[in-house]
Amino acid sequence: MAATSSRAGKQPKSVWLAERPPVKRKADQPAGLDLDKIVAATVRLLDAEGLAKFSMRRLAAELGVTAMSVYWYVDTKDDLLELAMDAVAGELDLPDESDEQADWRDQLRHLAHEYRKLLLAHTWLPRLLGEYLNFGPRSMAFSNATLRVMARSGLSKESTSGALAAVYQFVYGFCSIQGQHRARCRAEGTTLDEYFHQVVQAVQGRPRFAETMELSVNATYARADMSAERMLDEDFAFALELQIAGIEAMRERERAAAAGAPDHGAGSSADQPDRTPPR
Repeated sequence: MAATSSRAGKQPKSVWLAERPPVKRKADQPAGLDLDKIVAATVRLLDAEGLAKFSMRRLAAELGVTAMSVYWYVDTKDDLLELAMDAVAGELDLPDESDEQADWRDQLRHLAHEYRKLLLAHTWLPRLLGEYLNFGPRSMAFSNATLRVMARSGLSKESTSGALAAVYQFVYGFCSIQGQHRARCRAEGTTLDEYFHQVVQAVQGRPRFAETMELSVNATYARADMSAERMLDEDFAFALELQIAGIEAMRERERAAAAGAPDHGAGSSADQPDRTPPR
């Protein structure tokens, strides 16, 4: 978890670690208000207005109550943001683990695409994922599903963490940038297609951009009928296939090493990364 200046030097805290007593409604509390409604309103506001504009006062106004009424259900704004993160994680469609014939590659693709869809639907989420522990029940269900899928890949347990980091950090980075592009376009009243067109027009004919422009022109997606969003979809799908192919290659390398056979398909031992911890 990345610590901000206001949290520097403090022990990590989480709403999921707190043992808060059950809420007992007082006579002066608004009728019909509960934690689920507060969290749902939080998600709506974050989606509509973004993280920078979110405040407990703004939330209270959205609910038609006082800010103190909201604090009756949560101790801090941080707690509420953690609850919102876990609430949207419930949108993730997890694979059917009872299907013993399912291909782990297909299930990993599905999970990666679901994660991408979530990050793009809630553009405030990537920022919070870098700040909070994020181990609510729905988030952990997703995490556990990815571990169980990867366990069927044949990759060693020692390598599983790095493999999952390669996949999901890629998804996180790809979608964080795409989400920022979308947000900037909305703020400027333009579309992603128009923005990309403006970029191309701005750099055409400039020598230092020649190689990049040549790659773009020769790319399979450089067609008049393909939108910028479709281009990004195809780039994402191809990059994900590279991640999966890498996992398969590393699995075969491990099997070859265990069998004492020379590793011809994934490079020599000299090409393998040094896993010796730094001194």
